Amino acid sequence: MRVLPVGEDALLVEVSSGDEAQALHVELLRLRAQGSLRVGEIVPAARTVLLDGLSDPARLAAELTARPLPPVPPGAPGTVEIPVRYDGPDLADVAAHWGVPAREVARIHAGTGFRVAFCGFAPGFGYLTGLPPRYDVPRRPTPRTAVPAGSVALAGPYTGVYPRSSPGGWQLIGTTDLVLWDPARAPAALLAPGTRVRFVPVAATEPAA
Repeated sequence: MRVLPVGEDALLVEVSSGDEAQALHVELLRLRAQGSLRVGEIVPAARTVLLDGLSDPARLAAELTARPLPPVPPGAPGTVEIPVRYDGPDLADVAAHWGVPAREVARIHAGTGFRVAFCGFAPGFGYLTGLPPRYDVPRRPTPRTAVPAGSVALAGPYTGVYPRSSPGGWQLIGTTDLVLWDPARAPAALLAPGTRVRFVPVAATEPAA
């Protein structure tokens, strides 16, 4: 673990893996909930956690480096199910990269339990982990100028669902009609760090919502 100062009242904690970042995030949330950590914001990323709004960053930095990393937690209670039509334009390319028939991509993906490691890129976009490393896929060599909202996509070790139309270079394997981000909803984001997720296949003629 490496703890770096950020401005006058924030720290950036670097760890060696995504699993460790998730575990640290959950532990910091627990400490804040029980009142032993006073912090404004706790923001996880791929291998870092940012703590902002600290009254004594130097003291907390010393405490964090002396504390052993907690084990990876099982995930938040409950599971968000995302219905998906496995009809994406990159399904065949992903199947070829995995060395399986196209229909097997849907079976493998839907048979995996995912967890939101962190959020970013766009409001409501969660970076989901769970697929074994052998299923990592590269981004497209040329990003699309517009990816439709609800696109289920893969890149590197992550699965994501585009909450709105935007440019993107991820491999598109399916679509869902589920609304991932709605400012009129509380909470606005369907997915948050720690949320467990499962993808449920539906037929091409069924609504994926």
